[in-house]
Amino acid sequence: MPSPLHFHFDFISPYGYLASLRIESLAARHGRRVEWHAMLLGVSVLKVMGLKPLMETPLKGDYIARDVPRCAREAGVVLGRTPGAAVMNPLPSARAFAWVRRHHPAQAAATAHAIYQAYWGEGRDLSTPQALQAIDVPGGPSGHALADAAGSDEAAALLRADVEASLQAGVFGSPTVVVDGEMFWGLDKLDQLDRWLTRGGW
Repeated sequence: MPSPLHFHFDFISPYGYLASLRIESLAARHGRRVEWHAMLLGVSVLKVMGLKPLMETPLKGDYIARDVPRCAREAGVVLGRTPGAAVMNPLPSARAFAWVRRHHPAQAAATAHAIYQAYWGEGRDLSTPQALQAIDVPGGPSGHALADAAGSDEAAALLRADVEASLQAGVFGSPTVVVDGEMFWGLDKLDQLDRWLTRGGW
């Protein structure tokens, strides 16, 4: 079986959200599956790279404020929040996802979609474990299970391990896809990834 597409994402990333809506169909066209990996931009960008958040970067922040809605309109996706809105604390969602990935791996994708939809599609603030109680994962863990996991030491440790693994793999942004030893960073690289897989690389 061909190796999977390793999809690295942060729930606070609008580009990660838009990519998450496309990655599975892209993988299916090439007979691949997707493995989902939570990462934290607050670690890779702020701590490791020493950069400011995108929206706080002069000139670039203004561009992102226009680019994200433009990308969403092109894809026919309705956003429930704007890039300039207050950013949630991503830890509860990322920890809950890391817990699901460990204990319910078959529901990892559905969980990621449900959380992304709640945050970017509906504009809900998921900054606390309690906020995850309202998340509905079809056929997956209950919202109460997600909330309990998000507040657990186990989930915190699982997420730390996942974030460290993403850094060791060289991942610094959301979304990033790693496949067959090649890394593709950014929503705008999905088309190149598609061509790469079609042609078997170059």
